[in-house]
Parts: sequence; structure tokens; C-alpha cells
Amino acid sequence: MKLPQPLIEATLIRRYKRFLADVILPDGETSTAHCPNTGSMEGCAEPGSPVLLSRSMNQKRKLPFTLELVEVNGLWVGINTMRANSLVREAISLGVVPELSGYEEIRSEVRYGSNSRIDLLLSGAAGLCHVEVKNVTLVKGEKALFPDAVTTRGQKHLRELMQVVLTGGRGVIFFVVQREDTLTFGTADSIDPNYGKLLRLAIQNGVEAFAYQAQVGAQEIFLTRRLPIELGDPLRYG
Repeated sequence: MKLPQPLIEATLIRRYKRFLADVILPDGETSTAHCPNTGSMEGCAEPGSPVLLSRSMNQKRKLPFTLELVEVNGLWVGINTMRANSLVREAISLGVVPELSGYEEIRSEVRYGSNSRIDLLLSGAAGLCHVEVKNVTLVKGEKALFPDAVTTRGQKHLRELMQVVLTGGRGVIFFVVQREDTLTFGTADSIDPNYGKLLRLAIQNGVEAFAYQAQVGAQEIFLTRRLPIELGDPLRYG
């Protein structure tokens, strides 16, 4: 997935109110950028971090800059959660995700469940496949973790995916790890234990879980490999 060009180098002053980030531009001017990430961005919002911004050409937009990438330990991390859906959609179309091959059509933001929209709905001879995409930026000890904040919305999505499977469909939760310093994936049970419990329950009830690592660069982001999912003993969380 190509990123908008050119991206603008800046330095992070602070991230606040979830959707705002103050930055210092190359000319020394201070500006406020839109931060498209509802999580805590733990480990990815340190003041003084180098960041890359995209600029909107929409003259009516109040904040022309969008925070796209943050440098952590010398590597770029993709914090724009809006990019994750496009990244997975493109990867499926190109055959990069063999687990989701064989579908002729991919639709985005299709209504389902209890007043929700599924990120990607795949359809074909094999039937329908509901795919919920989650962006992952939190890493501890080379293990990618989700979520980085309590997510009642994410819990709702797991329940709805279980209902999809219960009614005979295929439900997939797809974690996109937008950083390259990870070896495995797991749930951040110390942050949101209910999400961890629900994910274990969902997997036990037929929801498929995939975690893919992305190579993140200043010009392009693309999925590279599937990560092992380590959730611990399911009986402990039952």
C-alpha cells in the first residue's frame, strides 16, 4: 500500500484528546495534526519522537496534517488505524493472505450484527467471510499486543463474529502489526482482560484469528508474514 507523497518530517510534542497531536514542522513552526488512532498509543507517543505527516488537499479541512508514522527505536510504526483496512484488502486481492484466498469480491463497511459495519466482507463460491481488522502498535518484549486501551467496541465485534459463525458463516479477526520488531502476537490482558477472555472464547467457538506483520516505510506499507498467536492457557481465562 502506497502512502501519500510526499510525507512531511516533524517532531512530536504531545498527543492528546485521542485525536490531536502537536508537532514541530521542519521550519520550526508548531502545528496540530489529526491523530487517527483511538487507542492509548502506549510506547508510540513519546515527546520528541520523529514522525511523518500526510497533508490533505481539502481546503475546508480544519487540520491539514494527519499523523501517519512514528519512529520507535529506529523503526517506523504505522499508527493510522484507517490504513489497516486498505492494507488487508490489498493484501487479500494480491494473494498475500492464503488463508483468505478464493473469494471473488471484497466489500468494505457492510452492515451486519447489532448496528455494526464489518470492515471487509468477502464473497465467492465458498460463501461469505466476515473480516474484522485491528491495528496493532503495542509491543512488549518482541510480542505484539492488542488492545492498548480498554475497547468495548472491540469486545462487541468479537461477540458479533461469534454470532456469524453460529449462524453458519465464516468469521475472521485480523490483527495487523504495523511494526517490524515483533516475533509473536498476544492479547494485552493486563490492559483489557475482558477482550482477552472474549478472543479465547471466540476462537474456541470457531472464529479464526490471524496476525500479520507489516513492513513499514516512509513510502509504502505491506504485509510480510504471519505471526504465531500466543494466548496462553485458555482454561485460565475461561
